[in-house]
Amino acid sequence: MISKKHLALAACTMLLLAACKKDKEEELDLDYTAASDNARAEDAFSDMLTEVDKAVDANGLRGMDDECAPVVTFDTIANPHTITINFGTVNCTANNGRQRRGQIIVSYTGRYRDPGTVITITPQNYYVNDNHVEGTKTVTNLGENSDGHLQFSVVVSGTLTAGNGSWTASHQANRTRTWIEGEDTQSILDDVYLITGGGAGVNRNGNAYTVNIINALRVKVGCPFITAGTVEVVPANKPTRTIDYGNGSCDGTISITVNGQTFTFTIG
Repeated sequence: MISKKHLALAACTMLLLAACKKDKEEELDLDYTAASDNARAEDAFSDMLTEVDKAVDANGLRGMDDECAPVVTFDTIANPHTITINFGTVNCTANNGRQRRGQIIVSYTGRYRDPGTVITITPQNYYVNDNHVEGTKTVTNLGENSDGHLQFSVVVSGTLTAGNGSWTASHQANRTRTWIEGEDTQSILDDVYLITGGGAGVNRNGNAYTVNIINALRVKVGCPFITAGTVEVVPANKPTRTIDYGNGSCDGTISITVNGQTFTFTIG
């Protein structure tokens, strides 16, 4: 026969186990700030290069259907040559809903398609959806790869700051950009690039992380967002966070998985 003492002991044991399980669940790390900050910075610097591509392709003359057409000026006397892409001092809203203001300053040593050309892109008082984009992006033409596609080294060092100044996240990247579609057509809108490589950063809470592209990021000049690819973000002393950019849809929606839990959000 089970005594009251044994029943009390069993009850205490069960309560203890339940409490331990609860504590363990509460300790499960589901924070994905590093991954989301990296995704936002990745988007901002990718978008900046796309705007440079469009401005150069149009020789400074953007279509009247572009509600956020910048003023583009070329200085071919300076060495290296420069391009200024000016969106003005007040937010303008592009057809895709993205707001921009400020300037992008570009210096270049040669033609985009020429091996060895170095292009340095520097935002100046530049904001996208009120987020302040600062730093530099350097693109170097590496020539053709074994498949005959032009490749570019892309090095980024910059920061992204909230419009209200409440947070700043840093972003560094060392990538290879391979031009896989649209090289032989006149329209820039069908140009597609695959991005590989890695990087690092510090999120808005001051926590450092590293980045590794597992499946190449797909960037199409005709879309303001990265449309496909997988990235692993590893915060210091924390589990890996995995960013999935989707299956090619141009909607800005990404999913982040951490500790078996998946969160979905849309980059503005």
